[in-house]
Amino acid sequence: MARILVVDDAKFMRLTLTNILENANHEVVSEAENGKEAVELYKKLRPDLVTMDITMPEMNGLEAVKEIKENDPQAKIIMCSAMGQQKMVVDAITAGAKDYLVKPFDESRVIEAVNRVLR
Repeated sequence: MARILVVDDAKFMRLTLTNILENANHEVVSEAENGKEAVELYKKLRPDLVTMDITMPEMNGLEAVKEIKENDPQAKIIMCSAMGQQKMVVDAITAGAKDYLVKPFDESRVIEAVNRVLR
C-alpha cells in the first residue's frame, strides 16, 4: 500500500483517481487543486507517489514537478494529461516525472502505472 497525493484542478478527476487508487488498496493522503498547493502538501506529507495534472491554475503541473524534484530528487510523480498535450508530457518526463496517464482514466492503466513507478 502506497501513500498517494492526487493533484488535479477538477474535483471530479480527483474523485475518479482517488476511487481507482483506493480500490487498489492505496491510501490517498491528500488532494491538491493546483501546483502551488501540491508542492506545499508534498513537503509536509512526503507521499510515496504523486499523480499530477498538467494544466492547472496558479502553478501548472510542470512547474510543480520541477519544484518537488528540487526538494526531493527521489520523488515519484505520474503526470495526468488530456489528449493532445504530448509536448507537455515530454517536458514533464524531462523534468523528472516517471510516467504519464491520459484522461479519461483507464482503471487498469492507472494501477499498472502506479505499480510500475512504485517498484
